[in-house]
Amino acid sequence: MRRSAGGDVSGRHRRASWSLPVFASFVTFAFLAVSVTPPLGSPAYAYAPGQTKEGQTLAVDGAYENAAGRDGFTVTEQVVVPAASAGAPAAGTPDPGSAQAIAYSMLQSMGLGDSEYNCLVALWDRESHWNVYAYNASSGAYGIPQALPGEKMAAVASDWATNAATQITWGLSYISGRYDTPCGAWAHSEEKGWY
Repeated sequence: MRRSAGGDVSGRHRRASWSLPVFASFVTFAFLAVSVTPPLGSPAYAYAPGQTKEGQTLAVDGAYENAAGRDGFTVTEQVVVPAASAGAPAAGTPDPGSAQAIAYSMLQSMGLGDSEYNCLVALWDRESHWNVYAYNASSGAYGIPQALPGEKMAAVASDWATNAATQITWGLSYISGRYDTPCGAWAHSEEKGWY
């Protein structure tokens, strides 16, 4: 094998130490130029001082909405969003045959959608982790919905201590009577720490 003048026996070309930083700078400049330059043939807009252009709607912390344009925003109307509509994290699809699947089916039969299911999952995850046998020794609350006392669920069926469907039926009835929807109960739980 023949040795090159630089001492490299592999036959590969050596890059200069400055080539990578120069290339990175060029890519950065090109990206910025493309980001701030309007496409060819697009109209240019000029705004007089104090004039605003209607743009996107931007919800800020669920408390009010702003009309937002590309170059700024102007508060056009304050809209109070009820806490119950704040919702809960997406729960995903329940496992077939699980307590969550039973609850999902019941909510659908009540005409309530996935957002209400998300709230219910978050609420009962917090309360009992969906454990039929969950018992709070300090309060006496029992089951998936943490009925206090647990015997209240006997109004639905005598198997209240062991049957997820019985507990969920009672829990949804309780929520409906007191908070209207699972998201109403979730919002109360978020604010007070209980429902």
